Amino acid sequence: MNTQNTRKLYMEHANITVKNIDNGVHFFQTAFPEFEVRGGGENDGVAWVHVGTQDTYIALNQRANAQAVVSDYSLLGVNHIGFVVDDVEHIAKRLSAAGYERSYPKQVQQYRIRDYFNDSDGNQYEFVQYLSELPNEKNSYND
Repeated sequence: MNTQNTRKLYMEHANITVKNIDNGVHFFQTAFPEFEVRGGGENDGVAWVHVGTQDTYIALNQRANAQAVVSDYSLLGVNHIGFVVDDVEHIAKRLSAAGYERSYPKQVQQYRIRDYFNDSDGNQYEFVQYLSELPNEKNSYND
C-alpha cells in the first residue's frame, strides 16, 4: 500500500431530490444548525442548493412534481442516510419541536443510540450516537 497518497475516507455529499428546497434546507439546518447554504442555482430548469459544512454537504434538487419513494426496504434504492452525532437526544428534540416525526422507534443499545426521522417529503434519516470509541464495541452487532 502506498502511504504517501493515503487520504482519510469520508462521504463528501449525498444528492437528494425534494419537492421544496426551502423545506429541505430547514430540515437539515434544524438537525444541524452549523449547516450553511454553500451555494445554489439552477441547472437545466432544476433549482439546486448545497447545504452543509466545508467538508460535507447535502445536495438538494427541487422537483415539485416528484413522486415519493416508498421506503419499506423491499425495493431497490436508498432506504435512509445515517449521520454520526454527539447527542441524539438534542437533535431529536429540535426535530420534534419543528414538527418532524420519528419514522422508526428510537433504539437504545449497549454501545449506540439511534433515532430515525423523516423530512417533509418522507425521506428517512438516521442519527446515531456511539457510546464507545472502541471499534469492537462501536461496531458490535450483538445488542
